[in-house]
This record gives sequence, C-alpha cells and structure tokens, in this order.
Amino acid sequence: MDKHWGTWGRRSAGLGLVAVAAALLGGTALAQEGYPNPARQLRIVVPFTAGGSSDVQGRMLADRLGRLWGQPVVVENKPGAGGHLGGKYVVDQPADGYTLMIGSIGLHAAYGVYGKLTYNPGKDLRVVTVLAEMPHVVVATPSLPAKNLAELTALAKGQPNTVHFGSAGVGSSVHMMGELYKLQSGVPIVHVPYRGSSAALNDLLGGQIQLMFENPPTVLAHIKGGKLKGLAVTGKERLAALPDVPTAAESGMKDYVATSWTTVAVSSKVPEAVVKKLSEDIRKVVNTPEFRKGLEEQGMSAVANTLPEADAFVAREKQRWDHVIAEGRISAN
Repeated sequence: MDKHWGTWGRRSAGLGLVAVAAALLGGTALAQEGYPNPARQLRIVVPFTAGGSSDVQGRMLADRLGRLWGQPVVVENKPGAGGHLGGKYVVDQPADGYTLMIGSIGLHAAYGVYGKLTYNPGKDLRVVTVLAEMPHVVVATPSLPAKNLAELTALAKGQPNTVHFGSAGVGSSVHMMGELYKLQSGVPIVHVPYRGSSAALNDLLGGQIQLMFENPPTVLAHIKGGKLKGLAVTGKERLAALPDVPTAAESGMKDYVATSWTTVAVSSKVPEAVVKKLSEDIRKVVNTPEFRKGLEEQGMSAVANTLPEADAFVAREKQRWDHVIAEGRISAN
C-alpha cells in the first residue's frame, strides 16, 4: 500500500509541476499552439446594436488587431439588456482568449440596476484595458424650444414629464448621463429605454422623443447636418468636432462633468498569460497615431491603460455610478 501510494504520490507531484508550468504559460492550449493561433477564429463581441459608438470602436479594433496578428478578427453584435446579453455570452464561451468584448459603463460600473442578472459582471468579466473615453452630447430635436442646457432645464421644470429622453437601455452610459443630469438639475424628464442607441436615435430623428445624452460618433453628422441640435457636451472642454456646442459648465451646471468609456474585456477565467498578451497588443494598437486619430475624429480620446490602472479606474467609476443609481432609485427590474 505504502509503495503504491509513494509511486502515485511521485506521479502526482510530477503532474502538479506540469500543471504549474502550464498555468505560467497561460494554460495547456496556449503552451502548445501559441496565442493567437492563425487557425482559430478571433471574435470581438459588441453587446449593442450596429452603428453606435461601441460598434465603431469594435470594428476599428478588429481591423487593427487583424493587421497586427495577420488574421481576420470578426465583430459580432449581441445587443440586449443594456449589454448584459452580450456580457453573459462572452462569459459562457470557452475561456481561451478568442472571444473578446467591448465593455461599457453599463457592463462594468452600472450593472447594479439589474438585480436579477444570471452572472456577476464584476467577478466574471476581466477588463484588459480601458480603450477610450469621451464626453457625451446632449442632443435635441430642432423643434424642442431650448438652445442650451440652461433653457432645457427651465423648459423641463416648467413642463414636468413632457420631455422624453431615449437611451441604449437601462444602465447604459447613454441612460446614466441622463440620470446624472436629472439628479443634479432636479428636472422631471422621462426616460425611454431602447434596444440600443441606433433605435433610440431613429425615434429622436423622427420626433417620437425629444432628447438624448448620446456619444459623439453617433450624432456628429446629424448635428452638422441640422437634423439635431447640440445643447451641451458633458466634458471639461468643448469638442473640437463641435466647437459651437458649449460645455455643461458653461451652461451653468459646473458639476455636470462626466465621460463614458469603453473597455476590452474577456471572461475572468482566461489565463493570465493571454490577458497580458491581449493587454500589450491592444495598447500597442491603440497608441498608434492612426488609431488615436481615428478615435479623435469620432470625439473620443485614447486611454489604453495597464491592467492595474484599468482595475483602479473601473473601481472608481463603479463607486460614482452606484451613487447615482442609489439616489435615483434606478432599477431595470
């Protein structure tokens, strides 16, 4: 018995060393095939509808990573539940680093609005890097009798619950920017959630709703074409692409300063070596002049922070938006 056990024990110890070595290399598959393997399909899941800011960034990233790695990177749109259908999908895929996701405030910092999620975004998703951040633009239909944020506040207070603002879904960045405005201004405006920004934008252009707190890439052309009007931007400075649209601070709301942001995330079970490889390569791509210029043309600024920096950033933002959710009693259930 002891002899057999000793033989088994030595074998187990040997297997244990192999397992440790494989873990250090990022898992057996990574050790054997390298990462990324040209024979395998890489995907970037965008958990929102096509045409929005996240979709634009996802396709830019897929193109540049494809060039870097010498293989196609496919973008898949999986909208719904404020991005959480896509988030859960990514978590359920094999944890091998071949399924990436474009994350958002809603997925990483405002998921507290959903009390019955079937996964835990804070634990089940790993942020590889914060890709970019951007202020939002408060946009309105041309028929809304307000030329700036101060006039919007006066109008909404004088006519309670008559101004409706659309969003990409409960807990999305587009929604949370509107809730932050409501909280700080005290105005009674009505939230109308949609299954993605493009659907909300269609109704805004059609006059079914009057207002959105949207990402710049989605609305720049419509503002410049006169189909919508920009009332304010939520950043500290005016957007170079919209020099005539004042900041919220210039309109009398000095504390209404906020940006939305996007991440690249994977399942938290993806081996650390793969996560580090992704972080390095994505930051390499984002920090190229070509990619940064592409972001700037869309009203976005590159971030491309390290793994520890990304963790700290998301933790700070979650604390901020948890406060807005609590104060506004916001719930998707």
